[in-house]
Amino acid sequence: MSEIFSKIQQTIDQNPVVLYMKGTKDFPQCGFSAMVVQILKNHQVDFVDVNVLADPEIRQAIKDFSDWPTIPQLYIAGEFIGGCDIVKEMAQSGELKELLQAKKIC
Repeated sequence: MSEIFSKIQQTIDQNPVVLYMKGTKDFPQCGFSAMVVQILKNHQVDFVDVNVLADPEIRQAIKDFSDWPTIPQLYIAGEFIGGCDIVKEMAQSGELKELLQAKKIC
């Protein structure tokens, strides 16, 4: 499992915004993933998408890595932000925009 954790950590370290999701940003395959993609697009955020449906090992490992049971999972500047509900709340309150600006992402 440590090899897959290293792969996850490397992806997070090398990209300012990473979304572990079901499907891709161009073709989300669940409503929660689609909602986070739309929020990021509304904020004009360029992000890397990791399709957990394409790799069952990643699908389980990301849950263990973050100690978070659901997908999607959003990482900004190396920090785990949360899933759909948290991202949605942050977007509505303006907290997401503040975070993205503070991290010089948008």
